[in-house]
Amino acid sequence: MAETTPDTTHRSGLGRELERADTDACERVARTLCTGGNDQVDSPEWVARARDAWEDLPLRLRREVRRFRRHSGPMGTLVIGGMPVDQAALPPTPTVPGSVQRKATVPAAVLTMVACGLGEPLAYLAEKSGALVQDVVPVPGQETFHGNAGSVPLSFHTENGFHPHPPDYVVFLCVRADHDRIAGMRIAGIRQALTLLTPASRQALFTPEFTTTPPPSFSPDAATSNADAEPRPVLSGAAEDPDIRMAQLVTTPLTPRAAAALSEFGRACEASASTLRLTPGDLVVIDNRVTVHGRTAFHPRYDGADRWLQRTYVTTDLRRSRDHRPHDGHILTR
Repeated sequence: MAETTPDTTHRSGLGRELERADTDACERVARTLCTGGNDQVDSPEWVARARDAWEDLPLRLRREVRRFRRHSGPMGTLVIGGMPVDQAALPPTPTVPGSVQRKATVPAAVLTMVACGLGEPLAYLAEKSGALVQDVVPVPGQETFHGNAGSVPLSFHTENGFHPHPPDYVVFLCVRADHDRIAGMRIAGIRQALTLLTPASRQALFTPEFTTTPPPSFSPDAATSNADAEPRPVLSGAAEDPDIRMAQLVTTPLTPRAAAALSEFGRACEASASTLRLTPGDLVVIDNRVTVHGRTAFHPRYDGADRWLQRTYVTTDLRRSRDHRPHDGHILTR
């Protein structure tokens, strides 16, 4: 099995670059969500405006997202370059823990509209205080933190696999690249990794012999409440095209065969992974059901111009989590 990770960019078949006219049209629509009184990203009224505004985005963008929603392809990842981020008006890259976007901006509006095109935006109260649009930035003193505030390598994971309602998609928008242009988003899809697994490992990964706990980005209370996590499989669904729930840091095998299978799965992900080096305006949609992602190391300078991604989660069926969302909102409180 190969030990090296192939390098790719977003020009390698995972997506497309918007034409300038479409970029301008996206920016015009996004700006309508930054005006008009209510500009609070987490309010149901603003999300409703973003849902309607999605229909005003360029047809080619909406078509690309719709096609991905129907089938996310061999890598389970879509990259669209040239999205508006309003770089001239950007403030310094945030450096505080738990940084989020509460007030509408062009990037936050773009993320939310795309989320509404895929399904409905979603957040978890125990992570980033339940904000729908979250900052992924390096934080001073948290360089070795294994999460979105760190700058060391981040291992492969699906988002929030411990939760009964994990997101179906994770959407990132690159606002700033890192200084050295070495930070890479790593992705590995089960549709490629599956072929590298032995039949015994496939069978083991489908058995409920693993536990997954909340990641470090969640509050300690969330970890405590999931201390006795119910065993579940890493893979589920169709044998030929399964779903994944796994995070290398917080998924624990409960049997020797489960441990061997999880190690083999990790090697298969490494062998089939690709690395995306994002530039400002790159939108990345990851199918969280079939693709794991991580990050390479980079070197933050904390000078206001560090790497800055914004992120939102998406569910294709908001109703299935109704018992976790008070007042039928978008925030899961438990």
